Amino acid sequence: MSKVTIIGGGGIRTPLVVYGLAQAQAELGLREIALYDLDVERVSLIAALSRAIVQQDGVDIAITTPAQLEDAVAGASFVISSIRVGGIAARARDERLAIEHGLAGQETTGLGGLAMALRTIPVTLAHARAVEQHAPDAWFISFTNPAGLITQALSQHTKLNLVGICDTPSEMFHRIAAALQTPLDRVQCDYFGLNHLGWVRRVLCDGEDATARVLDDEQALRSLYHADLFDPAMIRALGMIPSEYLFFYYEQQRALANQRKAGASRGEEIAQLNAGLFERLHQDVSAERLTDALATYRRYLQQRSGAYMKLEAEAGSAFQAGVEQEEDPFEAATGYHRIALDVMTALLRDEPARVVVNVSNRGAIADLHADDVVEIPCLIDRRGAHPLEVGSLPDNVRGLVQAVKEYERLTIRAAVEQSQELARLALLTYPLVGQWAPARNLISALVQSDPEHLAYLK
Repeated sequence: MSKVTIIGGGGIRTPLVVYGLAQAQAELGLREIALYDLDVERVSLIAALSRAIVQQDGVDIAITTPAQLEDAVAGASFVISSIRVGGIAARARDERLAIEHGLAGQETTGLGGLAMALRTIPVTLAHARAVEQHAPDAWFISFTNPAGLITQALSQHTKLNLVGICDTPSEMFHRIAAALQTPLDRVQCDYFGLNHLGWVRRVLCDGEDATARVLDDEQALRSLYHADLFDPAMIRALGMIPSEYLFFYYEQQRALANQRKAGASRGEEIAQLNAGLFERLHQDVSAERLTDALATYRRYLQQRSGAYMKLEAEAGSAFQAGVEQEEDPFEAATGYHRIALDVMTALLRDEPARVVVNVSNRGAIADLHADDVVEIPCLIDRRGAHPLEVGSLPDNVRGLVQAVKEYERLTIRAAVEQSQELARLALLTYPLVGQWAPARNLISALVQSDPEHLAYLK
């Protein structure tokens, strides 16, 4: 292998991925990382940071910024897609619109998730066609949110060699292992669901069932999340450990109340944080102070991670409070770059690795269609990702999973068929909305708020 392409290469986490790729350079045989982005100024800053990272690691990798997508993907062995159509401004606008209509504002769930999907599907399908033409043998690693829904759109409408990834499950597993005070390689979590809608229903420690040890320990349950998201009594009632994004289903009104109290959404605060970051990066890079630029970037990641989910769960601006993640984000055991490298290296090996990814169901979950994309453990090797059997969904989450999956199917149809009516039906089906008049009003307001990207809906 010689080339990895990152579509959305001007993204804020691209230097993390470059760092991971540099560490795995020998195994990957990597010679070039192509960063493609429509924002030329931003991708040039990210490329400068990336070159500094590669230089520090002492590896011979060229960082390029092709102007044309076709040139960027040509000859690539892996194409990582991580795009945000409309930028952080679109996220902030979506979240504000949701709050104004009585819903919690969040980028991948609720109105924000629908808006993001409708904006993204046409663009990512166009990117896929370029990859099919210019790099037909490449593995397409989809990190674009909402990850499961976008992966399903790509699965249904392209012939890509495709895997969807998200770092939420792996982060969850590390926290469970830490709560058990046991190394991760001795812990196995029985995880199932959809992207940002998943649960751990059993925890094995050295092959023994340790689920009760976690569920019966209130301190352990509270340690599993970045913020105080769930009442331990609720988790015990479920008999399963929910992933953090279930907060926007199980605690929707609390999330909304805290956003209103804080006077902001996560997207609005990140937009402000990003503006400051890129101003400082521009100054440092222009003056060729790349060491300072990397330090600025590292502090940004620590501040952003330290504030994660705290606004929605606890109200108030965690950014202004100066909360920071203590560990170095580049060296963290989990995260954006780790899951990407885990999947990519597994796809080059004969010995399978067990990783939770987003793939077509193929009967793994009995209650969903074969072509539905699900987020479950797979054995990954050079032949691809092979889903492990999950069986039937537990009774107390089956209806929620099926309803959200139908919402995803309808959202994809709405984008492909350019139909406002189907978008309304998607929100009618979605448990967080579930009413026709609000669905109609939300879609109308959404299209009016972003005619550049959503006027195609008729």
